[in-house]
Amino acid sequence: MNPYFSSAGAFLIEAVFGLYMVVVMLRLLLQLVRADFYNPLSQFLVKVTNPPLKPLRRIIPGIGGIDLASVVLLFALQMAKLALVALAGGMTLALPGLAVLSVAELIALLLNVYMISILIQIILSWVGPGTYNPVTALLYTLNEPVMRPARRILPPISGIDLSPILVFLAIGLMKILIVSPLLDVGRSLA
Repeated sequence: MNPYFSSAGAFLIEAVFGLYMVVVMLRLLLQLVRADFYNPLSQFLVKVTNPPLKPLRRIIPGIGGIDLASVVLLFALQMAKLALVALAGGMTLALPGLAVLSVAELIALLLNVYMISILIQIILSWVGPGTYNPVTALLYTLNEPVMRPARRILPPISGIDLSPILVFLAIGLMKILIVSPLLDVGRSLA
């Protein structure tokens, strides 16, 4: 097989699955933090993710405020993405390795979603401080459970909030101490 076609195929698989998984992850996270359901962005996420989630919810109930159907969908999408990318490269992955790699990739996705959303919130606070925007409201709701503990450790100094630095450090450490070892285990099992 032509390496250019396999690279292009892998790129398309990564892009399409990755974008949809970000949307499902955002829906799951916004449900967990009880974000405003009537926000236009929330409505968009619900409409885009409802087709696969409605049938799954009939089979998989939520537990303790966690939408397990979304978790199962994310896991299935991640496994499918990894398997398809491997097939595009002419490889196959063993199921245990595929499962561990999927968990590691989903944790990395979760950490990246928080890192990017906090970065966007920081930039929006510089560009239009004090202005209301539906995206800003959702970002604040999404990030506040992560930022609040960091603000307790490092409160604002002279009106400057340095707590995102602590969160970025914690995310970096989690990637090194949790995601990287899981990826290594998954590769050894694959």
